[in-house]
Amino acid sequence: MSQPLLMPKATAVWLVDNTALSFDQIAAFCTLHPLEVQGIADGDVASGIMGVNPIQNGQLTREEIEKAEADPNYRLKLSDPKVRVAAVKRKGPRYTPISRRNERPNAIKWLVRNHPELKDAQIMRLVGTTKSTIESVRENSHWNAANLAAMDPVTLGLCSQIELDLEVKRASKDAGIPNEVSEGTTLLTAEEALARATARQEEYGSEEGEGDGRRTQANEDIDADSVFAKLKSLKSDADE
Repeated sequence: MSQPLLMPKATAVWLVDNTALSFDQIAAFCTLHPLEVQGIADGDVASGIMGVNPIQNGQLTREEIEKAEADPNYRLKLSDPKVRVAAVKRKGPRYTPISRRNERPNAIKWLVRNHPELKDAQIMRLVGTTKSTIESVRENSHWNAANLAAMDPVTLGLCSQIELDLEVKRASKDAGIPNEVSEGTTLLTAEEALARATARQEEYGSEEGEGDGRRTQANEDIDADSVFAKLKSLKSDADE
């Protein structure tokens, strides 16, 4: 359906009384259970509800009903509205609750410090402030600049983390900053993980082999007789 059905139970009452549609067809169109539609037909459900004609309110056409009556497997389709009402667009800065308005300069200071790539218009959308306030905080000329503390606007409840990430991503893209992803957050394929583990094992194996060679060479260079002679001389010195 392109839009929600108005008064679904009242529409079902009218369809039960005035059409030859099956209970399943009416239930699918009115988003009801077939047993509920059967209860409407038996008078056990919606006994006090007056039926609403979906043809008069533009939700169905007579041709659509006749098509569904001829084919029990056909499902009714809601008619497109003749008049489309445009969605109301919000103008001006974001509304901020009174209890949070005093925190906006702190949030602006945090955004300016941690995300200098953000434009003033983006900060205005996130925090719901004015350009003059942003400039005063950035230039440290705000009337309360001495007491301002940088605070995350998400923590303050001025915007969501998704909104902040979206604006930062847009600003980075406009500024040409590459979007670097740390290796720890990237999932590797099985082939990449196996190749990396093999290379790491070979690297460690070569290092261990070199270490064993160095240890063997060191052992060969040490003469046992010279060591004992050295210890004997140290002992005699200590006795004297």
